[in-house]
Amino acid sequence: MSKRTPRALDLAGLLPSWEIALRAERKSPQTIKSYGDGVRAFLDYCKESGRPAILDRATVNMFTTHLFDDLGREAATVRARQLALRRFSAWLVDEGEIDADPLLGLKAPKLDQKVIEPLNAEQIKALIKACAGRELRDRRDEALVRLMVETGARAGEVVGLAVDDVDLTKGLAIVRRGKGGKGRVVPFGPQTGRAIDRYKRLRASHRLASTPALWLGDRGKAFSYDALHKTLGERARAAGISGFHPHLLRHTAAHRWLAAGGSEGGLMAVAGWTKPDMLMRYTRARASERAAAEARELNLGDL
Repeated sequence: MSKRTPRALDLAGLLPSWEIALRAERKSPQTIKSYGDGVRAFLDYCKESGRPAILDRATVNMFTTHLFDDLGREAATVRARQLALRRFSAWLVDEGEIDADPLLGLKAPKLDQKVIEPLNAEQIKALIKACAGRELRDRRDEALVRLMVETGARAGEVVGLAVDDVDLTKGLAIVRRGKGGKGRVVPFGPQTGRAIDRYKRLRASHRLASTPALWLGDRGKAFSYDALHKTLGERARAAGISGFHPHLLRHTAAHRWLAAGGSEGGLMAVAGWTKPDMLMRYTRARASERAAAEARELNLGDL
């Protein structure tokens, strides 16, 4: 009996099985969500355009063109959607659902070299001030902002922290599984430690206080990756910061580290980067500013 071709596959029916496989591979919840969103977006496109949901180059290329031209999606988003389809296609081959990978060798869209401006000192202070208050969500959000803007930890890494992962006495947080499954220790200072301590004292009265997750919701609920995006977005709007995204705090942390004289190697270790090109990508916006400050310190024109 011959294997099924992409044309005969029930992609929607196979998607849950792929997500189960991804969980078995210990992929992060964010990765699984991103992959699933990519396949679902492709299926939605096929349905809305009246095309058969066939996982082949022609259909995938039309899908990516649709994302760019019709929806105006950023290159990074289109790249992520296409990557999801390529990984899904490879899994179908591994599982024996198809004989050959129709997307093997398909080139990813080229990423734009965007310059992302970090938050300045006034904006950081305004964001922290916007979290002022004595309620659990106020103390939680201030602790989140301080931790992320100081350490540059990824949003998913911060959300995944457990109570036992944070040592307030030593000023250390353990990221158990960062990007690529790599763990690391992230240091933080006294101000961030105090903010986390204030939050933890209120957390003790939460109905989920006995659960391992460090961050909890403000109405007796758990706290998710989406909740972090929503709550910090609200704080940013209150602070008058437009175009805010939690990932901006990672860019800001990287710039502040180098601007304060921190080493590139130290930043890579704290941020969880293994390649220097990622460092350049995150700190490109203020590179000339830092170079000018360094030049003034060197004073090479004093002959």
